[in-house]
Amino acid sequence: MTTNGNASKPFPSWPHPDAGSSESPVGQRGPTAGPRLTAAVLTAGSWGTVFAKILADAGRRVTLVTRDEALAAAINAEHRNPRYLPGIRLPDLVRATHHPAEALAGAGLVVLAVPSQGLRAALAAWAPLVEPSAVYVSLMKGVEDGTCRRMSEVIGEVAGVGADRIAVVSGPNLAGEIAVEDPAATVVASASSATAAQVQAACWTPYLRPYTNADVVGCELGGAVKNVIALAAGMLEGLGFGLNSLASLITRGLAETTRFAVAMGADPRTLAGLAGLGDLVATCASPRSRNRTFGEKLGRGMTLDAVLAEQRQVAEGVRSCRPLLALADGLGVHMPISRQVERVLYEGLPPLEAVKELMSREPGPEFHAVAPVPPS
Repeated sequence: MTTNGNASKPFPSWPHPDAGSSESPVGQRGPTAGPRLTAAVLTAGSWGTVFAKILADAGRRVTLVTRDEALAAAINAEHRNPRYLPGIRLPDLVRATHHPAEALAGAGLVVLAVPSQGLRAALAAWAPLVEPSAVYVSLMKGVEDGTCRRMSEVIGEVAGVGADRIAVVSGPNLAGEIAVEDPAATVVASASSATAAQVQAACWTPYLRPYTNADVVGCELGGAVKNVIALAAGMLEGLGFGLNSLASLITRGLAETTRFAVAMGADPRTLAGLAGLGDLVATCASPRSRNRTFGEKLGRGMTLDAVLAEQRQVAEGVRSCRPLLALADGLGVHMPISRQVERVLYEGLPPLEAVKELMSREPGPEFHAVAPVPPS
C-alpha cells in the first residue's frame, strides 16, 4: 500500500512524552527516550530529508542542512523539499539551513546522509563544529574507495570519536515509501547499547519500527554489498529475465554477502535479518532503488558513462564494488556475483555474458560451513 503524498496517514499521530502519555499507538510502552535531543541532518537529499521527517515525527527538533541557500529557503517556506520530495509535507519541527555551523550548534544527534565517497572530505569540515558529547548517526551504505573503510570507521577516524558515539541505521528503507508512511522496520547498530537505544528512541514512529543490534560490521556490510547485488538484479530486469532469476540472484547474493561479512567478523544472524536479507530484497525488487535502476539501464545496453551522465542520484554500489572485492580478496572469500558486476562496470563485459559465466560455473553444494563469530 503506497499512497500519493502524505495527506491521509494510515496511523494515528505519535503521542509526545510531554503530552502526558507513555504509551505507543499500539498500546505498548515505547523505548526509553532520555533527553529529547535536537538533531542535525546533513544533508537534504532524499533519505536525509525523510530521516529528518522521521526524527520530527518522533518529537525531535531537526535542522536539515542543504547544499545551497535557495533550497533551504524553499523548505522553510513550503515545508517541503521541492528538489527531492516535492509531494511530502515536512513537520513543523523541521527547519532548513545552508550553514552547517547553525545546524550543529547544540545538536545532540548528528545524522550523516551524504554519498559514501564524499563523507571524509565533508566530515573534515563539519567535525570541528560538532558538540563534544554528540552522537553520530550514519545513514550511508558503502565502503570508501582507496581505504576500504566502512562508514563508521571513517567517522571515527575523521571526527576522532570512539565507537560508543557512533550508530548505524540500516534496513529495507526505501526513502519514497517511508516518506508516505508505509510501515517499515530498520536496525540501529552501535557498539554501545546505550547509544543504540538512544537513537532507537529518536526514530521510533508509528510507521517505522527500529530494532537495536550490536553488530555494526554486519549491518554496514549487509547494506554495502546489497547495493552491488542490486546492480545485478537491475541487469536481470534490463535483460528481460523473470522472478526465478531474481529469486536465485537474491538467494545466492545473500550467501556471498554472508560469507564475506562473517569473514570480516560479523554475526551471521545479522545477515538473515533486516540489515541483510530485508535490505537485499527491498533493493533488488523495487524500481525505486537507485542501484537496481542503474543496473537495469546497463542491462538494456547503456554504457557505464552514459548511465552516470543520465542518473542524477548516486548508486553507491558502483563505487563500493571494488573496495568490497579488495577486502574479500584479502580474506580469500569468493564473491562470484560481485566479481561479475565489477567486470560489467569496469571491463566492459556485456551483462548477458556475465550471466552466462555465472551459470557455467562448476556446480557444488548449496551450503558450506560458516566460520563462527570470533569472541568479542
